[in-house]
Amino acid sequence: MTIHREGRVLLFWLMIILVAGNYLFYYFLPDERLWLNVSMLGSIIIYLLILQFFRNPIFPLPDEDGVVFAPADGKIVVIEEAFEDECLHEKRKQISIFMSPINVHINRSPIKGVVEFFKYHPGKYLVAWHPKSSTENERTTMVLKAENGVKILVRQVAGAMARRIKWYVKEGSTLEQGGEFGFIKFGSRVDVYLPVDAEILCEMDQKTKAGQTRLARLKK
Repeated sequence: MTIHREGRVLLFWLMIILVAGNYLFYYFLPDERLWLNVSMLGSIIIYLLILQFFRNPIFPLPDEDGVVFAPADGKIVVIEEAFEDECLHEKRKQISIFMSPINVHINRSPIKGVVEFFKYHPGKYLVAWHPKSSTENERTTMVLKAENGVKILVRQVAGAMARRIKWYVKEGSTLEQGGEFGFIKFGSRVDVYLPVDAEILCEMDQKTKAGQTRLARLKK
């Protein structure tokens, strides 16, 4: 387990601020032992909460042709057929994963492929489970093309708490299955749009691990 690069600067300055705040408390109010202890305990809890947002688990990347892996840690909140009208313009099977603030926030590629399309959309910050969040919130859209020509669409969607989406790819980038492609700070959701003939291997309310949980199997 390591700390993700997105959190290193924030965690450094947060530590400086909390240590300085507790030092000033002790310097100006040395006799308030109870409140000093409360302040120190609160600072430790806050730091640990923020720290766990930026966990970066280390594990072997998958290598299974035809299998789609979860792009995010979280819980499956949508499995349904939907019309994807931004890029693919066709009916697809949609699987959506809700990322809570306690989940790992790294996003990983569901398949091995080339980024055929990528676009960032500024937008609102509706709660991630809102029906319009996928089309009105801040988000990114990425289309991955596998070696056999099958395409899947992956969409990062910001939520009420998440105000910053990060991505590390562009059109033409090659991604390994389970390879990191982005990060959403403090939660939100990720949508995956699969071909309608894909075999679903997951179920509603199932907990997922990015790059480890199998979502579906694509037809050859």
